[in-house]
Amino acid sequence: MSKRPLRIVIAKAGLDGHDRGAKVIARALRDAGMEVIYTGLFQSPEQIVRTAIQEDADGIGLSILSGAHMTLFPLVVDQLKAQDGDIVFFGGGTIPPEDAAALKKAGVRAIFTPGAPLAEIVDFVERECGRRRELVG
Repeated sequence: MSKRPLRIVIAKAGLDGHDRGAKVIARALRDAGMEVIYTGLFQSPEQIVRTAIQEDADGIGLSILSGAHMTLFPLVVDQLKAQDGDIVFFGGGTIPPEDAAALKKAGVRAIFTPGAPLAEIVDFVERECGRRRELVG
C-alpha cells in the first residue's frame, strides 16, 4: 500500500497582496513531490486552519510580507490549538530575527526569510511533516 504524498497548505493572510514568494514555495514543494493547496490571497486565520483540516494537511506554510506577522501568526497558532494542534505550522516573509524568535516560542515551527534556500525549506517540510505523518498514522 503506497502512502499519499505530504499535503501542505500554502496561505496568505490578512490584507497582504504579495504572493510571489508563496507561489515560489508552492512550486518548490510540488516539484519535490508534495501535494500543495494554495489558498489564495486575503485569507483569515480561521479559513487557513479550516482548509488545512478539511484537506487533511500535514503542514501549513504562511507567507506574510505586510508586517502583520506578530498578529497573524499567533492567530493561526491559536486556531490550530483549538482545532487540531498536530499540523506543522511554518512561515516566511520579511520578519526581523527578534520577531522570528518570539514566533517560534509561540508555536511557529520555523521561519524562513527572503533568500532562504528552497532546498532548506523543502528539507524542513519533508522532515517535520513526515515526522508528523509517522506520529498520527
